[in-house]
Amino acid sequence: MIRAQAAYALAGALFAAIAVASALDRSNRRRWGNAAFWGLIAVSFLAGDALGDLGNGLLVIALALIGGLGALGAGRQAAGAPASWEARASRLGGRLFLPILAVPATTLVGTLAFPGLKLAGQPLVDPKQVTVIALALGVVIALFAAMAMLRPPPTAPVQAARRLMDQVGSAAILPQLLAALGGVFALAGVGHAVGDLIGHAVPLGERWAAVAAYGLGMALFTMIMGNAFAAFPVMLAGIGAPLLVGRFGGDPAVIGSLGMLCGYCGTLMTPMAAHNIIPTALLDLPPGAVIRVQAPTAVVVLLANLLLLDALAFRH
Repeated sequence: MIRAQAAYALAGALFAAIAVASALDRSNRRRWGNAAFWGLIAVSFLAGDALGDLGNGLLVIALALIGGLGALGAGRQAAGAPASWEARASRLGGRLFLPILAVPATTLVGTLAFPGLKLAGQPLVDPKQVTVIALALGVVIALFAAMAMLRPPPTAPVQAARRLMDQVGSAAILPQLLAALGGVFALAGVGHAVGDLIGHAVPLGERWAAVAAYGLGMALFTMIMGNAFAAFPVMLAGIGAPLLVGRFGGDPAVIGSLGMLCGYCGTLMTPMAAHNIIPTALLDLPPGAVIRVQAPTAVVVLLANLLLLDALAFRH
């Protein structure tokens, strides 16, 4: 059976290659800090299960120290793509986007098709991880398609990845860390504490108030945490499960999916979210420029999600 560990192994192999490429970049005076940081990320993907809780905790502390002490820095940037690449790109035109589109297309098809694949009566792909595995497969297909179209040197993908990670820095792993933090908060009972605090401030005996507290709480807590995956277990444990599902009999699937969409609205309005940090760093934009453009749309979509949540979750 193909499990999520196969996807983790691919990610670990990429980060290991980035670490080696960083160590070999003699033009970067912080190359050893980069190599250590991305090497530890590779270890977490390749051997995280074997390290145990203590080992992974120490690894995260080491990552925080490397990033916090300023040991990361940008390496040598490419002087530009060879003329042969640019000529081939000009001929391809819009077809250059096909490898990128292969990622979501493969993910969607794999998510729908993999659960039905069996070998000797057993599932070929872990039914609980079909989306992760399909996503990893889509990335591999996109890579081979891009290599076939552009015909760069074999090391070009690794060098391009190294340059991107050099520019983004430690913010590249922010979603992973925040998602893990959400799990820690859930285990620590933060969700119940949040539910108690909101219960004293909001008349949660009314369904509309509970819906508003849940949806707005998802958006606000996501803005604080920077990731909807971190906010979801907290708000679900505090309001979603006990009130919307337990007291008012709401549909858990609708409450969960629309709650996440409310959280995603929060990610559009927070400087903590990686997808707001990375474009600002790569394009040298003023602080908050991305958020100012996204905020009006986020507010409108959030209000629409609240209306849909109240209309669809309690139809029975």
